[in-house]
Amino acid sequence: MNDLNQPPTERAPLDRSAWIEAAIDLIATEGVAGLRIETLARKLRVTKGSFYWHFRDRRALQRALLEHWREGRIRDIHKQTRARAGQEAEQLRHVIDVYSASRNRKGILIELAIREWAQRDPEAAQVVAEVDAIRLACARDLFLALGLSEEEATARATLLYAYVFGFSLMHAERMPQEMERLKTRIAGWITGPAAENGKRDDHPPSA
Repeated sequence: MNDLNQPPTERAPLDRSAWIEAAIDLIATEGVAGLRIETLARKLRVTKGSFYWHFRDRRALQRALLEHWREGRIRDIHKQTRARAGQEAEQLRHVIDVYSASRNRKGILIELAIREWAQRDPEAAQVVAEVDAIRLACARDLFLALGLSEEEATARATLLYAYVFGFSLMHAERMPQEMERLKTRIAGWITGPAAENGKRDDHPPSA
């Protein structure tokens, strides 16, 4: 039984990160055009005054959202492309598998919303360009480690991301069951002789 002499428990005030996370969730369904302070306040069941405690205006929230997305994507690509010496080919196949998966629909929707935003907003465009450059550089470094030239490694890295992000937009669950087998073949084409060279280097022929 509650103690009637105790004052009612007040809801803990929202911190800045709660607003940013709510904004990220909202653009996944409504796009950046739907990112309104009133909508977020209703979603979080607080007054707009709570918002202005943390942000000067809507633009300040947008910038915080962009920075949050940028840091998360950069942290993720560094994690996914970290490979031990001699395991670069396996790591490339892992990157292809992870980023071509369609299971994280929310992440795909957020990526699309950010990229659509970047078509109209120079700050968003700069953030997207930075993330793309780092993604390509991380993949290129794996190809370089396999002995490819700078030009070839850059081309392979570009092809890798063109494929994985294009595939992530497809409704693969509605496609034939052999899709997984096709994905394996495509990954083989992208890594190509680079992966095979890596394997041969690990197991040189006996004299």
